[in-house]
Amino acid sequence: MKLFNKYDTTEVRVSDPGLVRYINLKQTIVPKSQGRNIKKRFWKSKSHIAERLMLKMFVAGHKGKKHWRTSGRNTGKYSVQHKNLMQAFEIIESKTKKNPVQVLVDAVANSSPCAEITVIEYGGMKHPKAVDVAPQRRIDLSLRWITQGTYQACANKKITFPQALANTLMQSAENDPKSFSISKKNETERQATASR
Repeated sequence: MKLFNKYDTTEVRVSDPGLVRYINLKQTIVPKSQGRNIKKRFWKSKSHIAERLMLKMFVAGHKGKKHWRTSGRNTGKYSVQHKNLMQAFEIIESKTKKNPVQVLVDAVANSSPCAEITVIEYGGMKHPKAVDVAPQRRIDLSLRWITQGTYQACANKKITFPQALANTLMQSAENDPKSFSISKKNETERQATASR
């Protein structure tokens, strides 16, 4: 079975050994679990990585304290995000001549931070402390930043959402510092290094 009946996932490799168990590349035609794994432990890891990206694309994320986009593509329709991801994969395949699933996996691995900051409070005093990031959270942050970077790239501009998603994934896969997700990762790790 091939993803979207086009892309073979058996040859896709995860470059980061810490994420191998958490990036699911099971063979499926349509990546849609319909919430079957929700009551299982680490249920997100049992969903295909393409499905997790589509679920993140339902919500553009917060800007300040409220949702930035709440209509149009953010209506919760799976078919809309399915079509957007398929078009983005076609753009990636035509530009790079690579398997787009491999590009997605590389983008997630490259833009996932290894360390971040948490605030520790001792007797009313707060100070930042650097901590390692769990693999599941690394993937969540990476997918969030990829999605937010995509929405920023196409908001009120002439570029379409699939084109912006394809550009974001290709830039992140190449570790380009101009990419929103890579810059957020670098900033997070820089703050963590400074507070050690």
